[in-house]
Parts: sequence; C-alpha cells; structure tokens
Amino acid sequence: IGRSDVHTLAEVGQVFGVSRERIRQIEALALRKLRQSGSESALRSFVDG
Repeated sequence: IGRSDVHTLAEVGQVFGVSRERIRQIEALALRKLRQSGSESALRSFVDG
C-alpha cells in the first residue's frame, strides 16, 4: 500500500523467505479481514486516491 511497484507472489515470497503459495494465503486472509471489518470503503478511497 502506498507504493506503485508491482511484484509477483514469488518475488514477495523470496523477500520474506516463504513460498508463493503462503504469500497468496496471507493476501487472501488480509483481504477477507478487511471485507469483514467494513474497512473496505475506507481502504478503497485510500487506494483510489
């Protein structure tokens, strides 16, 4: 968030020393938590500018 760099799941996994699949799981969990908390609209306005 706040950066325009685009990285693959494999690249992110390499940085953190975990698999591409684990990064995908973490991403899915984080998005699920954001949706459930009702923070999605606040996050969307932040991301959209």
